[in-house]
Amino acid sequence: MGFETLSLKGRALRLLAGREHSRAELEKKLAAHEVEEGELQRALDELEAKGFINEQRVVDSVLHRRAARLGAGRVKQELQAKGIGAEAVAEAVEALRATEVARAREVWRKKFGEAAADTAGRARQMRFLASRGFGTEAIRRVVTGGDED
Repeated sequence: MGFETLSLKGRALRLLAGREHSRAELEKKLAAHEVEEGELQRALDELEAKGFINEQRVVDSVLHRRAARLGAGRVKQELQAKGIGAEAVAEAVEALRATEVARAREVWRKKFGEAAADTAGRARQMRFLASRGFGTEAIRRVVTGGDED
C-alpha cells in the first residue's frame, strides 16, 4: 500500500513510527491530506485516546535527544515550536536549568578544550555557547572558569 492511499490515521501512525510527534506537528503535516472537514481532528482524537500521541513522551524525547548539546533556551524554543503546552515546557526548562552549567561546560570542552588566550577568543567561545541556547550566567561561568568543580 503506497503512502498516497493511506488514511489520515495511517499517515499519522507512519509519522509516529519514526519519532514522537506532538498533536500540533501532526495537524500541520497532515492538514493537506484532509478530505472532509473534521476528519483529521477525529483521527487525532482517536490516536490520542489510544495513547499514540502523548505530550510528555514528546518532551522526554526532545530532552533525551537535545539536552546534552543545547541550552535550556534552545530546548524551550524546540518544545514551543512543537506545540507543547506552556506548563510542560516550563517544567522541562526548569529541570534543565539545574544542569545548565555542567552541560555548557561539556559542550565547551568538546568544542574548545581550553580557555581562550585573549578577549576575542573568549568572545567567540561565548557566542558559540549562546548560539546553542545556554544562559548568560552559565556561559560566563564556563568561559571564565568561574565555577570549576
